[in-house]
Amino acid sequence: MPDLKYKYAHSCGSRRIKKVKNVQFVSLSAAAENFHLPLWFLAHCPVFGNMNQFVGLGLFVDTYPNADKTHDTRPSNMRTFPYVSVMLGNGTLTYDHDRDGRTTELGGCTAMTRNSIYDTFLLVRYSKNKLTLMVDVDGKQEWRDCAEVSGLRLPTGYYLGASSVTGDLSDNHDVISMKVYQLTVERTPEEEEEEVVTIPRVDDMLHGGLMLGFPVDVEEEGMSGLQLFFTLLFSVLGLAVLAVVGLVLYGRWKENKRKRFY
Repeated sequence: MPDLKYKYAHSCGSRRIKKVKNVQFVSLSAAAENFHLPLWFLAHCPVFGNMNQFVGLGLFVDTYPNADKTHDTRPSNMRTFPYVSVMLGNGTLTYDHDRDGRTTELGGCTAMTRNSIYDTFLLVRYSKNKLTLMVDVDGKQEWRDCAEVSGLRLPTGYYLGASSVTGDLSDNHDVISMKVYQLTVERTPEEEEEEVVTIPRVDDMLHGGLMLGFPVDVEEEGMSGLQLFFTLLFSVLGLAVLAVVGLVLYGRWKENKRKRFY
């Protein structure tokens, strides 16, 4: 990507990830000022800078604090940038740039990736429906915990990719490599028989919504056409029975009232 203002670029793998039960990938980068670098696990490519309401998992390396420069200046919401965050997209959620993605963040941490004299690394591990994000940005060759999301269910057949965007300021930024490893993890028969999901989701949606700013609209499952038909049918029959009973009782009452006058 050129060292210019208001530019974006993306790169996406050409092969889908067929197995996602236990996988790990490592990204090496040197970040920039006023720069946003998302790493993706997506149903379709390309995405960021083109389509915001994505379907998949996004990992954002954000070096510019938009929210701290605008309206969100409460001490509890202040962050130190660069900041790395995780977001799960279901095709309806939108990344809010003005608030640095706070409303849809599943977890994150501060990671000094910009202008570092060391190579900086991000590690994402997904195993047994748990996502672990770790960083190595201090040149100590040690992984530091950044975020953890349990109960995360990702579909298969998605792509790995990366994209970037600059704003008022720009700087050089290089993604040197992305490496993917298949982890060897023992799984129980119950885990092997878990349902296959087609849309990414988090099991503990309440925890995500209350604690991590992940908005969730919970909708009750609607009735099928057959269920609706029988519901209406029994409702009409019930009303008809009530009407017949009412007419019979009214006829008896009227007959008894007439007999009183003889």
